[in-house]
Amino acid sequence: MYVERYQNGDFILDSAELADRFGLSKDDLRRNFRKGLVTSMVERGEGEDAGTCRLSVKLGNRIWRAILNSEDRVVSEEMTFRRPDR
Repeated sequence: MYVERYQNGDFILDSAELADRFGLSKDDLRRNFRKGLVTSMVERGEGEDAGTCRLSVKLGNRIWRAILNSEDRVVSEEMTFRRPDR
């Protein structure tokens, strides 16, 4: 996954690659973004994890997470599924 970081700290992900992670076309992913159905979060590592970041993107019950090293390269990623609330 290609990740770019702006000088202000914002991350930019390749939309085609992100869509692929969710099993969607780029158009379907964009449609979900426009509807406000996609959320994201950035967590910065502390202590022994200082310099790393965890990116999380959520769509429905699916959450894609990636760990970035200090050079903003993906060192691991996973797709998880959230159980519905009871």
